Amino acid sequence: MTTLRRLPAAERRARLGVRHHLAPSAQAPDPVTVAHGVVALHATDPASVYLSALARMPAMPQRELSAALYDDRTLVRMLGMRRTMFVVPTPFVPVVQHSSSEAVAARLRTRLVKELSAVVDVLRSQGPSLAAELSEAEPRLRTQLMFGPADKAYGGPQAITSRVLNLLSAQSRIIRGRPTNGWAGSRYRWETVESWLPHGLPPMTVVAARTELVRCWLGRFGPGTLADLVWWTGWNQRDTKAALAPLDLVEVELDDGATGLLLADDADPVDEPEPWIAFLPALDPTPMGWTGRDWYLPDSHRRELFDSNGNIGPSIWADGRIVGGWAQGPAGEVRWRLLEDLGAERAAQVDGRAAELTEWHAGVSVIPKFRTPLQHALRGAYR
Repeated sequence: MTTLRRLPAAERRARLGVRHHLAPSAQAPDPVTVAHGVVALHATDPASVYLSALARMPAMPQRELSAALYDDRTLVRMLGMRRTMFVVPTPFVPVVQHSSSEAVAARLRTRLVKELSAVVDVLRSQGPSLAAELSEAEPRLRTQLMFGPADKAYGGPQAITSRVLNLLSAQSRIIRGRPTNGWAGSRYRWETVESWLPHGLPPMTVVAARTELVRCWLGRFGPGTLADLVWWTGWNQRDTKAALAPLDLVEVELDDGATGLLLADDADPVDEPEPWIAFLPALDPTPMGWTGRDWYLPDSHRRELFDSNGNIGPSIWADGRIVGGWAQGPAGEVRWRLLEDLGAERAAQVDGRAAELTEWHAGVSVIPKFRTPLQHALRGAYR
């Protein structure tokens, strides 16, 4: 591995705009291409999957993404890196499963008193089912355990239903099907994995899967540091370095003096695309792609855009930098605030995009699971 050159932040922002399908000339033709362009779409908030795709396509009717997820099944929702929910292209499921989900499953298993395999039998006998229907058929799912101190908001007795279902999902035995409460809902019907993937998952060694995951990340997010990769994958340094070892890489010097990694066949300079504006949802894969964020997130903006646990809320981007944030009012109208002066012309572009988003939501108001200071302010008052 040799040091190639200094790669300035401006070029990193240009790469981001093109590789992540955010610049107008780089927009994606379909949701699968969107997911491929960012490796995996964050899906902790179900609505974020739709809004992330919308930001990267010229137009994206809600039914188009729903069809990819639940009819064509070219996208799959699964637990993956960092025990986070993702939506990935179906051919990429084995990579995520063998590199990350299996380790997630092992950790989840240790948190349960015992695994209730009868859930799979229930699904086989009665077909797609809601969690409430499963607990009706398998009463042990209503078993309550004490999780954390009872005097804490996260503590007290809880039914083990969701924990068992998450474990079986991480083991690739069951899968989240179509939600019953609309495109932004999370009340899924659970199904056996063979009903979605009749041929099962192709075998893959952990090392090969990790190397492929890292290769894909570098192709979409590179240059990135070892620290970025350790954070994004949730692996330790030893496993991350082992995954990198088979790849042909070059090192570049980043603006902060850190060493960035690039695939050797992706080391040529990237031209800056045309100016662009994007409204990205909470936990979008782009802002969550790196742990070192100074090159696209001014320090002065962080307090407004992140919650106390480090989750980013809806953000406004201009040419590869975060410049503001947005939220929705009770009637679904998009409210926004710039955290720096972009000038009247760019501000008008932001306002136009907000109007388009308001129309797209058609009165549906989505409240992210993780609330940020700016979201609270915008929800209560307009600019």
